[in-house]
Amino acid sequence: MSDFLEALSRVPDLLAQHLLLAFAALALGIVLSLPLAVWSARRPAVGRVVLGFASLVQTIPSLALLALFYPILLSLSSLVGGGIPALGFLPSLLALTLYALLPILRNGVTGLLGIDPAVIEAADGVGMTPAQKLRLVEAPLVAPVLMAGIRTAAVWTIGAATLSTTVGQPSLGDMIFAGLQTQNWALVLAGCFAAAGLALAVDALLGVVEHGIARRKRGRVWIALGLLAACILIALTPMLPASKPTVTIGAKGFSEQYILARLIGHRLESAGYRVRYKEGLGSGVMFAALTASDIDIAIDYTGTIWTNQMKRTDTPPRDAMLAAITAWEGKQGLNLVGRLGFENAYCFAMRSDRAAALGVASLDDLAAKAADLTFASDPEFLERPEWKAVQAAYPIRFGAANAYSPTFMYRALASGRADVISAYTSDGRIAADRLTVLADPKGAIPNYDAILTLSPRLAHDPRVTAALHPLIGRIDVAAMREANYMVDRDAGKVSPDAAARWLEKRIGL
Repeated sequence: MSDFLEALSRVPDLLAQHLLLAFAALALGIVLSLPLAVWSARRPAVGRVVLGFASLVQTIPSLALLALFYPILLSLSSLVGGGIPALGFLPSLLALTLYALLPILRNGVTGLLGIDPAVIEAADGVGMTPAQKLRLVEAPLVAPVLMAGIRTAAVWTIGAATLSTTVGQPSLGDMIFAGLQTQNWALVLAGCFAAAGLALAVDALLGVVEHGIARRKRGRVWIALGLLAACILIALTPMLPASKPTVTIGAKGFSEQYILARLIGHRLESAGYRVRYKEGLGSGVMFAALTASDIDIAIDYTGTIWTNQMKRTDTPPRDAMLAAITAWEGKQGLNLVGRLGFENAYCFAMRSDRAAALGVASLDDLAAKAADLTFASDPEFLERPEWKAVQAAYPIRFGAANAYSPTFMYRALASGRADVISAYTSDGRIAADRLTVLADPKGAIPNYDAILTLSPRLAHDPRVTAALHPLIGRIDVAAMREANYMVDRDAGKVSPDAAARWLEKRIGL
């Protein structure tokens, strides 16, 4: 129960962000849909195209639609000389607006086409202009049907807004994604209940508006709309100018990143900063956000920058790689502050009994057995350059390969649904689960030192640098493994914030 109450403490801020995003998308959807609905009802050919497009949007998975806006906005920003954010609120707003169109459009067009022709003839007979006929006759008759579509769009939008976490927009999805990754079910439930409660509350208030319009009871309409407006004003409160400067910390979607983000956050809060987090980001999205100063601080890994961003395929010594990355990031306006002191490299791991039974101790051995084995990886690995480098160095062709979130990847291995996984060397579950890490005799996988990087906005901020510099070289891999396992284990699980507090004491901060 205490875990659930602790999870609920995160709801208010994220609920406010979620509400603002959903209402902004719904409002924009209404503004676009109303004229399109009128035009579509007047011109059947236009209606087929508009409704066809809105229907097509619904066939695209919402997560994919959110992701598609990232390269579109990035390209558009480069064409106009920058200034258009490709992450956060804008792509989320555009994607959710498109999702809101169909029910509003369809109900609007259906309502207009369903008006008794005799009523339209009567309006024409008294000499009404098209604008008067729309305002005084058609709009009142269509309003109840249109409100039903708006209610549907509102519920859809609030539900889909949880996915905006993946493009760096805070929402109740932050709790759901983080809870799934760390198996903190209290966090997942709190996020789900809050999103469901918000959807039900908004639907109920819009239902009062719909009922008031149908029964011509304006008082109900204005009371419901007033309550909705009050909720929006309350949600805007956190956006008022803060007395302290705000720093945004980015994090990818696994336990180590959540812990390190909180560790950095604690340091900055002690230095007088207000901190906010954008979590659950993919590697490419996080680096782009850092370069654009959409986030201010991130922990990344040298191998990821080397292969994904710099497109390098060689594997130089650790110090040479760091020097090259530092110089390259400097040209992007970034400040690579330094290494944290541990490495979190990709590796291939198997259950010890299974590896012994098959006689597999290295990737060379694995290549000979791979055709009969099932491989499980995180969602990124199979598309990363490192996997291509491994395949180039070793003729590995698995019988089957499946992607899982990192936590469920380990579950798949333990349950026997997978024979081999793409593990991480700083993960405490390798030792706890007695896994065998396969040797990489050809050095196909580069090193992955954890590095702390500042965005162009804070690259040369002496206060921020001074607050974070004590972390450089301070965290050894044993301490990081233990902190990770505190979050990932089944029994005695703690939150990433609590693990960060423990890590601070462990390293003497």
